[in-house]
Parts: sequence; structure tokens; C-alpha cells
Amino acid sequence: MVRLIAFDLEGTLVKSVSGWVELHKKFGTWEKGKEYAEAFFSGEIDYATWARLDASLWKGHTKDEILEWVNSVEYMDGAQELIEFLKKNGFKIAILSSGLMCLAKRVSEELGVDYVYANELIFDKAGRITGEVNPVVDFQGKGAILRKLKDELKPELSVAVGDGYNDISMFKEADVAIAINPHEGVEGDHNVESLYEVKEIIEELTRGQ
Repeated sequence: MVRLIAFDLEGTLVKSVSGWVELHKKFGTWEKGKEYAEAFFSGEIDYATWARLDASLWKGHTKDEILEWVNSVEYMDGAQELIEFLKKNGFKIAILSSGLMCLAKRVSEELGVDYVYANELIFDKAGRITGEVNPVVDFQGKGAILRKLKDELKPELSVAVGDGYNDISMFKEADVAIAINPHEGVEGDHNVESLYEVKEIIEELTRGQ
């Protein structure tokens, strides 16, 4: 008996809202980063181009600088308890993030997550950002990834938890969609304010199974 749950990362499991934005602010590149974001949302550039342009602004910065930010990010209240509960109840756990793998990897290792998908900054041998990026999870790509996991695992129940527009595609793929403090215009089958409420919903879904 396999169950599958897919989480967005930022704004869902951790308190960071956007690693891209937070690193722009850390490195003093936000004004240009904002221009690139506007170009993406207006349809002038695709996601891979947007990610590469963002990363190019950080060229020469070090992995240590990135990890300084990564290690400062805090978990949402109830995150550890929820993941432990899910593991005890037969869930395979995935993180699908259009943020950065450096943060997703830390969280997945600490929580013991089964699958992790996120965008990867490329570093040279000296540990400096090259300006290139591997855009694994584009803005609409979470649905396709969740579909692939469902095809592979054939779960009896699939759940998606997220907060933003780029989570809508995985909401459509899941049996049950849970929106946590959702952005305006984003709705799930359940809309909640905390991970404790997510746990309550899943307890109800799995009761008696």
C-alpha cells in the first residue's frame, strides 16, 4: 500500500518565500532581477532563460555564500511532526520546488524525504557560481513531475500541498489538493493556515484505510 504526497517548499515547509528573491537581495541584484521576473510574466522570455539570467547576476559568488543563506532558513511550525506522521502512515514524500536545490537538498536530507526536485545552480571547481543553471522545475512543471511519480508508484492516494500559482499544475494531478496560506487566486480542495491543519486533513483521509 503506497500513498504519495508532494510538497511545495518555500512558503509551505519553510519560511523562506523565494530563494531567488532573497539571494537577489543578499547580493544586491534585486532591481535587475525584478526586470527579469517582469519579462517572464509578460511572456517575453521562457522559464529557462529567466533562471539563467537570474543566475548570471550572481556569477563569481561562492557556494559558501549560498549555504549561509540556506542554513538561515527556518521550518514552518509543525513541519517535522507532519513528515514523521506521514512516514508512519505509508506515504512516499516528494518536494517539488521551483526554488533552488541547495535549500531543497538540505530540507530533504534533514527530514528524510524520498524524492526532491528543484533548480540547480552550477558551480565551478573552485565553488563559484558560473551563471548557468539546470532548470529542472519550470514554473508549470510540477504537474508533469507529479504525474511521473504517480505512474511509477501507482499510489492509492496522492496529495499535493502548496501555496502559489506554480502549484496549481500539481493540484490538478493530485487526488486531494491542500492550499496553505494560498496566494490570491490559488485554491485547493482544502484551504488551511498551518501544517497542523494539513496533518488533520490527512488523518481524516486515511482513517480506516
